Amino acid sequence: MQNYKIPFNKPFIAGKELYYIVQSVIGGHSAGDGVYTKKCQELMERQFGAQKVLLTHSCTAALEMAALLCHIKEGDEVIMPSFTFVSTANAFFMRGAKPVFVDIRPDTLNIDEKRIEDAITEKTRTIVVVHYAGVGCEMDTIMNIARKHDIIVIEDAAQGVNAKFKDQYLGTIGDIGCYSFHETKNVISGEGGAIVLNDPQYFERAEILREKGTNRSKFFRGEVDKYTWVDIGSSYLPSDIVAAFLYAQLENMDAINARREEIFNLYYRELIPLVNNGYLKLPYISRNCMSNSHLFYILLNDEGTRNDLMDYLKSKGILAVFHYLPLHLSRVGRKLGYQEGSLPLTESISSRLLRLPFYYGLMEKEQAEVVETIRSFFHGH
Repeated sequence: MQNYKIPFNKPFIAGKELYYIVQSVIGGHSAGDGVYTKKCQELMERQFGAQKVLLTHSCTAALEMAALLCHIKEGDEVIMPSFTFVSTANAFFMRGAKPVFVDIRPDTLNIDEKRIEDAITEKTRTIVVVHYAGVGCEMDTIMNIARKHDIIVIEDAAQGVNAKFKDQYLGTIGDIGCYSFHETKNVISGEGGAIVLNDPQYFERAEILREKGTNRSKFFRGEVDKYTWVDIGSSYLPSDIVAAFLYAQLENMDAINARREEIFNLYYRELIPLVNNGYLKLPYISRNCMSNSHLFYILLNDEGTRNDLMDYLKSKGILAVFHYLPLHLSRVGRKLGYQEGSLPLTESISSRLLRLPFYYGLMEKEQAEVVETIRSFFHGH
């Protein structure tokens, strides 16, 4: 892999990560559901006002658990944006459901809540919202639609840890929330995730699904004298070593967000002149949202300019990347009957979006170099 002077992402240490890992190993329980797993869960429940949080080995695993908890089956339909990572769709597609893709808003790039109701049929089982870039979807409207039609709402809040819609944390508003702690996120553990359960009806079964379909959690709490196979499930547990690393990050998540906000604001401030000259557009944050400054993107006027700028930055040792290729235009999406023009806004945004380098340790002088390189591209190199 090519080394870049300014990479797109760089993992980081925020506090006592390595110390906690040693403590986990010395403590004698470094497998799943150890001391640090429970510490992480309790911290998030307390911080976010969540009813129950269970760590998973990825956000993909959390989404798969959500599909199981919703009893998704062959023939069900699941409404979601196409502008998202494949896991959002695959978790439900694996259970036999059909993803029903809805176009996005041109401002937040989140699912367009005004288009959801038209996509509902008698087969609709769930609505999966994706909080793009840590900016919340219009959850009041979406929850009202869901309650009216008796549909479950799942929040893919992979990018939304420690961000809010109005006075509620993302992931705690719908019936189920899903978080990611992948190394590209704000709070990291290499790989990792969590499922947030906002309805007590899911608590017991979620523990069973997560523990290979057994009631092992009840056994360890002394509620049964032995554990056995009681349901479907898989091994969705992270090791406690991963949780130990994560716990140190969670302890520092407000400081991490504050640092990321500084990075976001510097990019925004320095790139405004290019907006005023009509070269590009910058991210939009709804007044209803408290963002976690997860990423910084620019929207170019056309795909050719986006690709040329991306290549120009690479030639200067700076890695900027595009984001999602729309799922409805993927091989699977086309088999489901989608084609070019099905979701015009998603297709346009996806082809013009460029994500700039963004990580906790990004220095001001490095940001200045990114900005100056973008300026030089538009001003004739």
